[in-house]
Amino acid sequence: MYILKVKGTAKIPDYVQLRDDNFTLLAYFRVDRPEKAITKAGLGEHEAEIITLINEMPFGKIQKLPF
Repeated sequence: MYILKVKGTAKIPDYVQLRDDNFTLLAYFRVDRPEKAITKAGLGEHEAEIITLINEMPFGKIQKLPF
C-alpha cells in the first residue's frame, strides 16, 4: 500500500491518496480530516502511524506504507 500527499491550490485543499500495490485508489481525503477516511479504508488500527506519516512527509512524494 502506498500513500501520496498532494498540495492543493487557493481554492482546493491539500489531499492524501491511499493506493494499493496496483496503484488503485483506495481512499482520497483532506489532510486536515484523515480519521474517518482511514477507518473507512480498513486501516483504523494504524491510524496514529498514518497521521504521523502524513504530517511528516513532503508534498508530491509517494511512500510505501510499512504495514
